[in-house]
Amino acid sequence: MIRADMALLSETARAAAEIAALAPAIDALLNNAGGVIAERVITGEGHEATFASNHLAPFLLTRALLPHLTAAAAQSEPGSVRVVAVSSTGHEYCDGVRWDDLTFAEGFVGGAAYCHAKLANILFIRELARRLAESGIVAHAMHPGVVASNFASHCDAPMRAYMESIAEQALTPEQAADTLVWLASAPEPGRSSGGYFHKRKAVPCSAAAQDDAAAARLWQLSEALVSGY
Repeated sequence: MIRADMALLSETARAAAEIAALAPAIDALLNNAGGVIAERVITGEGHEATFASNHLAPFLLTRALLPHLTAAAAQSEPGSVRVVAVSSTGHEYCDGVRWDDLTFAEGFVGGAAYCHAKLANILFIRELARRLAESGIVAHAMHPGVVASNFASHCDAPMRAYMESIAEQALTPEQAADTLVWLASAPEPGRSSGGYFHKRKAVPCSAAAQDDAAAARLWQLSEALVSGY
């Protein structure tokens, strides 16, 4: 196990380097780390912590490990190597990327920042799938459902109340991980790329999450934000 604070790009880069040293070829990368926090936190590197941990960290980790994913794809059947992002239906509550205010300097709400980052997850996968279309590497996003974990322990009061109100719908972490494992290993998801899944089925995502121009712009912006790491 390699530990890192995924809200910090320097920590994420260190973890990526340690993983790369251990695994010359990587068959599956599951970007599952993330969360929501009640207060606006700007990291020592200048990023809003929700956006940094939920989007910038998996972007940087994936980019850093892409040569190792490509190495695995070169010796595997097309579609065997997978990158999966854990998103959320929360993305549906975000109309688009806050291009001029990624740090939520205006009107920070923990839940809104989380939904914004979950939209970024799907846009990232959409652009990653486009860029890797000829590589044999497949990229998908998924919604795990409501999970009985400590996910909501750092939410603000309204979101914590909402999570408590739907607690009866909660899945165990093992149940919620079923689709994640399936996306990483089953033959069927290897036949397409750029999808969004829930309970092993492709499901619609929001119109904002299907914006190819936004996906390309977010990629370029993310590259600029993680440059130097």
